[in-house]
Amino acid sequence: MEGISGAQMLIGLGIGLLALILLILKTKIHVFIALIIASCIIGLAGGMAPNAVAGAITKGFGGTLGSIGIIIGLGVMLGQIFEESGAAERMARTFLKVFGKGHEELAMAVTGYIVSIAIFCDSGFVILSPLAKALSKETKKSMVALSVALAGGLVITHSLVPPTPGPLGVAGTFQIDVGQFLLLGLIVSIPMVLATMFYGKWLGKRIYQLPGNAEGEWVRADYATAQIGSANADTEKEIPSAFKSFFPLVLPVVLILLNTVLSALKVTGTAANVIYFVGTPVIAVLIGVIVAIYTLTGTRDREDVIKSLETSIKSAGIIILVTGGGGSLGQIIKDAGVGAYIANGIAATHLPVILLPFIIATLVRFVQGSGTVAMVTAAGITAPIVAAAGGNMVLGALAACTGSLFFSYFNDSFYWVVNRLSGISETKEQIRVWSISTTIAWAVGFVVLLILNLFM
Repeated sequence: MEGISGAQMLIGLGIGLLALILLILKTKIHVFIALIIASCIIGLAGGMAPNAVAGAITKGFGGTLGSIGIIIGLGVMLGQIFEESGAAERMARTFLKVFGKGHEELAMAVTGYIVSIAIFCDSGFVILSPLAKALSKETKKSMVALSVALAGGLVITHSLVPPTPGPLGVAGTFQIDVGQFLLLGLIVSIPMVLATMFYGKWLGKRIYQLPGNAEGEWVRADYATAQIGSANADTEKEIPSAFKSFFPLVLPVVLILLNTVLSALKVTGTAANVIYFVGTPVIAVLIGVIVAIYTLTGTRDREDVIKSLETSIKSAGIIILVTGGGGSLGQIIKDAGVGAYIANGIAATHLPVILLPFIIATLVRFVQGSGTVAMVTAAGITAPIVAAAGGNMVLGALAACTGSLFFSYFNDSFYWVVNRLSGISETKEQIRVWSISTTIAWAVGFVVLLILNLFM
C-alpha cells in the first residue's frame, strides 16, 4: 500500500460505507450483493489494486465461513431437530422451572455469560438460539428480548474474559497475569451484561416478534394486547425427557470447554489429543447433531429425518452468504490499511493513557468490524505507551477489550448471525437490535473502567 495517502483511504472508506447504506435502504439489491459491491468500492477508491481487491473479497469470505460456516449449517440442523422432536419445548419448560416465569431474559443472559468464556460467541449463539426460540414460543416473550439478552451475555465475556483468543492475545501483549485479568474481566462484564439485558427487555416490547409454526416463520403482534406467559408449561405431551433434550446441546459445550482448558494448561498425550480433536467447535457440534438424530428422532423413518434436515439447510443458506459477505468487507478494510492509519493517528495525540487503548480499539472496531482485530491492534500500539506512562496495565488491557464492542454493524459477522437467527431482516431494526446493544455494553464498560481507574 505504499504511495497511498491516508486521506485517500478515509475517502474510500466513506464512499463505500455510504454506498452500502444506500444500496441496502433504497434499492432492490440484496444485502449480500450490497456487501460485495461496497467492498469493491472501498478497496478501489482506497487505492488497492484491482486484483488485490478481488483477492481480499474471496479471502475474507472464505476466512469467515471457514471458522463458522459449517457450524451455522450444523447448528440450524440441530435447531430443526430440537423443534420437531419437542426437545426445545422441554428445554424451555426446564428453564422456566429453574428461573421462574418472568425471568427468561435473565436465564438467557446468564447462559451466554457463562458459555462464551470457553466458546466463540458465534458458535454459542447458533447452538443456544433454539433455546431462546423455544422460550419465546412457550412464554410469549419477544424473541428480540431473549436474543439480545443471550447474544449480549455471549459477546461481552467473549470480548473481555480469557481464554478466548482476543483477550488472551491482549493479556500477552500487555504482559499481565492472565488469572487477574480473567477475574477482573468477569467483574466488569456483569454490569455490561445486565445493561444489555434490560435494553433487550425494553426493545422486545417495541419489536414484539414470536416464532411461527413453520420453519423460518415469524409473527408480529401488539405487545400491549398479547397474553404474556399464557402458554401452559404443564400441559402433558409426548416430548423427550430433560436429559435427552439437553444432552445434544450440553455435550458440544462440554467438549469445547475441555479443549479450551487442556489447551490453556498445555496438556499433552493421547487422551489430550483426542479431546483436542472432538473439542474443536466444528467436530463438537457435529457430534451433538449426530447424538440428536439418534436420541430425538425416535421412530421417524430415514427419509423423513433427512428431508427435515435438508429443509433446515435451505434456511441456513442466506445466513451463511450474508455472514461471509460481512467477512469480505472486513478483510477489504483491513487490507486497505485504513484501520491501522486511524489507530496510529490517535496514538500520536496526548490523551490520558487509560483512554488511548479504548479509543483506538473503538475506531478500529468501527471501521473494520472484527472485535478481536480491534483489541489486538489497540494492544499492540498502546501497551508500550501505557507502560512508559506508568498506567495500570490490567486496566489498559481491559480498555482495549471494552473498546472493541463499539457499534457492531454490517462488517461484523456476529451482527448477521444474531439478526438473521432472530428473524430480523429490516436494516433499521437490525441496528436497534444489535448495533445499539453492543454500544450500550461499550458505554457501560467504559464508565466501569473510569471508576476502577480512580481506585487502581
